[in-house]
Amino acid sequence: MVYHTSNLKSFWSFVTFASLFQGVFTHTGHNIREEIAQRDAFFGNSKRDVSHCFERMKKRGLGSQYHERLAKALTKARSNFGLSQKGNSLKDRDTSPLTTSHLSSLDVTPSTADVEAIVFSNSSCVLQAEGEVGRFYVSGEYIRSDVRESEEGVPVVIDAEFLDINTCIGISDLYWDIWNANSTNTTNIDKTFLRGLQPTDDEGVAQFTTLFPGHYTGRTNHIHVVAHVGGSILPNGTYTGGNVTHIGQLLSDQSLITQVEAVSPYSTNTQEVTLNANDRFLLNEINGGGDAIADYVLLGDTIDEGVFAWITVGVNLEASYNANAVAELTAAGGVLLASSGSGGGGGGSLPS
Repeated sequence: MVYHTSNLKSFWSFVTFASLFQGVFTHTGHNIREEIAQRDAFFGNSKRDVSHCFERMKKRGLGSQYHERLAKALTKARSNFGLSQKGNSLKDRDTSPLTTSHLSSLDVTPSTADVEAIVFSNSSCVLQAEGEVGRFYVSGEYIRSDVRESEEGVPVVIDAEFLDINTCIGISDLYWDIWNANSTNTTNIDKTFLRGLQPTDDEGVAQFTTLFPGHYTGRTNHIHVVAHVGGSILPNGTYTGGNVTHIGQLLSDQSLITQVEAVSPYSTNTQEVTLNANDRFLLNEINGGGDAIADYVLLGDTIDEGVFAWITVGVNLEASYNANAVAELTAAGGVLLASSGSGGGGGGSLPS
């Protein structure tokens, strides 16, 4: 679930699909029609609107606190990258998720008039429920905030607040697990780049520094996500056990994708680009009444200097899902799991 605001909604938004494993390395036989059908079947029995949380959060004065926290996080991110601080004013968004720019300025202060109404103004809040974990999900990754390693690309600082959909309160000690392909669509179960977990703090907030994901034929750029609770940390700094309460993917604004794809090394990716307007998963979300595209700000003056992004993710702590890892990280690297399985049908070669 993600709640959106007029300009203070998530930059990335969870779009979720049925979990199907076809291949480990080539990822052939990815049946998009079947995944959409399974995803729709899930949504047919799932609560999607989370507007019930808005009034509670407004009464607690969380709108101004939320924005103040984001502003401080943005300031810190710019400082960490050695960039100057800057600010603009918030602007209204259009009604069409595909045609509007979701570029935000993040320059409202707690004293801004009617800040609560600004933060909680958009009622199209969607429970982006459970779905495709991706064919290169490796369990037991390292707990770390910076997952870039030696990879090249556009840096992205992602700030997320995880919200209990039943209490509308931030979830502490939840472990946020992410992974994605690199700028030229390389994903390897034996490598740890662009993979990791982070625990949420007392307010349900966690952050990653990663790289903007590359693209592959048939899908728009995305990052895979799993939310864990109740696990434990091993002596080597990896995560094990627990319960999976959310599986999803993170998407971004088309205008931002276009900027990123124009710079190296993304521009060297020879796989066919799929626009948001042609991404069937994203279109299915929008047709269902959701806005799966959200806001962001540039860290500097150009896209090369990076992006600051933020999301609010709703989680049902009573839920339990099977993440179906294709491999597990060990001292010897990623080791394939016999239970990873396969499924689907149809043609094409689609990495995770």
